[in-house]
Amino acid sequence: MERRNDIRNICVIAHVDHGKTTLVDSLFRQAGLFRDNEQVAERVMDANDLERERGITIFSKNAAVTWKGVKINIVDTPGHSDFGGEVQRIMKMVDGALLLVDAVDGPMPQTKYVLKNALESGLAPVVVINKIDRADARPDWVLDQVFDLFAALGANDRQLDFRAVYASAKQGLATLDLNAPGQSMAPLLDSIVEVMDAPQVAPNDPFQMLVTTVEYDNYLGRLAVGKIARGAVRSGDTIARIDREGNISFSKIAKLFTFEGLSRRETAEATAGDIALVAAGFKELDIGETLADREFPEALPTIEIDEPTISMNFSINTSPFSGRSGDKLTGRHLEERLTQELRSNLALRVERAEGGEAFKVSGRGELHLSILIETMRREGYELSVSRPQIITREIDGVTMEPEEFVIVDVDETYSGKVIEKFGQRRGMLKNMANMEKGRVRLEFTIPARGLIGMHTELLTETRGTAVITHSFHSYIPWAGPIEARRSGSLISQDQGSATAYALDKLADRGEFFIEPGAEVYEGMVIGEYNKGGDLVVNVTKGKKLTNMRTTSSDDTVKLAPPRRMSLEPCLEYLVEDELAEVTPGGVRIRKKFPDEEERKKSRKKAGAA
Repeated sequence: MERRNDIRNICVIAHVDHGKTTLVDSLFRQAGLFRDNEQVAERVMDANDLERERGITIFSKNAAVTWKGVKINIVDTPGHSDFGGEVQRIMKMVDGALLLVDAVDGPMPQTKYVLKNALESGLAPVVVINKIDRADARPDWVLDQVFDLFAALGANDRQLDFRAVYASAKQGLATLDLNAPGQSMAPLLDSIVEVMDAPQVAPNDPFQMLVTTVEYDNYLGRLAVGKIARGAVRSGDTIARIDREGNISFSKIAKLFTFEGLSRRETAEATAGDIALVAAGFKELDIGETLADREFPEALPTIEIDEPTISMNFSINTSPFSGRSGDKLTGRHLEERLTQELRSNLALRVERAEGGEAFKVSGRGELHLSILIETMRREGYELSVSRPQIITREIDGVTMEPEEFVIVDVDETYSGKVIEKFGQRRGMLKNMANMEKGRVRLEFTIPARGLIGMHTELLTETRGTAVITHSFHSYIPWAGPIEARRSGSLISQDQGSATAYALDKLADRGEFFIEPGAEVYEGMVIGEYNKGGDLVVNVTKGKKLTNMRTTSSDDTVKLAPPRRMSLEPCLEYLVEDELAEVTPGGVRIRKKFPDEEERKKSRKKAGAA
C-alpha cells in the first residue's frame, strides 16, 4: 500500500444552518472554479428543489477542485441525523473531513452524530469555526466545546490534535490566527492539503470499488459512484459485479467518468484513490455492492446502516377527492415507487402492512420520511399516510424504545413552559445554561415518541422563539404511556364548500385549517376543537335568505385567519384514527372512517380489545 499524494478525498460535516454549503461555494471561488464575470447561484451544491427551499442538505453530492496541483474531491454530507444512511455510506468514500461549527452556537446534536461516524471511521478532521464576523461570535468558547466533544466521543490522540481554522464563509475569508484577519480562503485549502490524509492505495493490485451511490441516466442506465480501493479500470474493460449475496455477474464499461468542478468529466482510465462514476450497463445495481476485476472478483465489506426508529403506513388515497390533482393513484404505482426508493435510500425499510393493502415504511425519523412523502407528492402521487409510530426492540426480554437528546434554545421568559412541556412527555432536563441576549439553552433526554407533535406545540407556547434540534441518544426500557394531543378535531359533516357564515358561527369551537370557499367532504378534519374529543360540524351551511334587509344582516363577517397546515404539521397533528391525505394539490387531514357511526363502532371495538 502507498499514499497517493495528488488527491484528497474529503467530506464536510456541519449542523443544519451552520453555513456548510456557503463554505463550499467559497472554496470553489478560491480555487478558480468560476470565471470572474460568471453569474453563480448561491448554495450551488444544493441542486434539489427541496434542499433549496429548506436550506438543508438531503442527498450527498460530489464535486472537485484543484489546489496547488492537488485534486480535492469534496463530498457534501447531510447535516441531519435523519439522513444517516447518506452519512454512513459517504464515510466509505473519504479519507478526511472538515468539521464546520458555528462561532456562536458551537457543536449541536446533528454535528455530534455525523462526527461520531467520522471518528469511528478513523478520519482526522480539520475544524472550521465559521461566522466569526458575527457580533456575538465566541470562537474560543466554541473551540473548547469542540475539544470536549472529541474527547467525549473517544477520539484518539491524533484526532484530538486537530487544526482549527477561523472563517467567514459568507465573506470568503479564513485565518489560522484570530489576531491576523483573513484575506482569502487559501489558509483552509492549504490546511486540507497539509493535514488531510492522502488516500492509501494499491495501484498494481486487481481493480476493486465499493458502490456508495447509484445514479440513473436515460441513455447509460444505472451508474455506480465510489472510491476505487485498488488497481485501475479503463473504459471498455469487462468487470464483475458482486451483489450482497455473493452472486457474480459481468458487463462491459461503456463510459467512465471522474468529477471536475460541479460536473463529471469523461476519462479513459481511473486509478486507485479516484472517486469515479462507472457506466457498465448492469440492469440491477445497488449500493453496498462491489465492482471488481473479472479475473479476481473479490467483494469488499458492505455498508452497514443503523436500523430505523420510526414507521408510517402508506396506502392509496380513498377520499372523495381522490384523483383530482394526481395521476399516480393505485397500489401498483405506490409499490413501484417505494421499490425504486429502496435502491438508493439505504436507511429505508418497506414491508406489507397487516391486511396487505398498505405498506409499512420505516426510516430514521420524521424528517427522513416526510422528505420522501413530499418528493412523491411533487411527482404526482396521491397517498394516505398514518400517524408516525416508534419502532421498539426486544433486548433480553425487555421492550426497549429509542430515546432522543434534545437541545432547545429559547427566550428565558418561556423556559418554564418548555420544561413543563417536556415533563408532560417524560422528558428529563439534563442541563441549563444562559446564552447571550436573554436566551437560555435547555438540554433534555426524552423518549422519541414524546417528540411527535412537540415542535408545533413548543413554537405556539414560545411565540415562535424556540429553536429545537435533536438526535438519537440510546435505547431505553419502555417509559410507559405518554399523553397525546389533548384537544380533539373539528370534523366536516357534509361534502361541499365551506361558507363564511358557518365558520363564523363555529368560531368559538376551535381553530380552523380552512377558509371560506374551501372544498370539504364528510369525515375531513377541518380544524382543532378546543376541548377533548371530536366534534362533527356543518361548515357548508348557508345563511337563510329573506325579503328583509337590515344593517346587521349586511355586516361583513370577520374571521380569524386559518392555521396553515403543511406536511410536517399535519403528520405531527395526527392521532390514531386519522390519516394525512397527501396529493400534488395539497395536504388534508381526514378520519380513517368518514361515517360517524363507523367511527363509534371502531372506538367500541378498540375499547373492548
